Amino acid sequence: MLPSDHDNRTETQNRAETLAALALAYLADHPSDLDRFFALTGLTPGSLRQSASDPSFVVGVLDYMLGDERLLTNFAARADIAPESVAEARRRLTRDDS
Repeated sequence: MLPSDHDNRTETQNRAETLAALALAYLADHPSDLDRFFALTGLTPGSLRQSASDPSFVVGVLDYMLGDERLLTNFAARADIAPESVAEARRRLTRDDS
């Protein structure tokens, strides 16, 4: 049986959420990058958990990583992924939202 479009969207969302969680864990280990993330997003450590339930949050985290090549390449190396996979996850999320 072939997976449904819903199954594909759910899998894409789950992968992107996992990638965003890995990115946040990376940021937590790099306080200056985390401080910049908070400054650019207007989030605080206290509001982070509530914001994480917003579907646009995942896109925002991936956008943040994509906006800084140094950050992206360092994160990708630590996560043992290709930097391009972050951009691909971002593209798939926005394509699935339409």
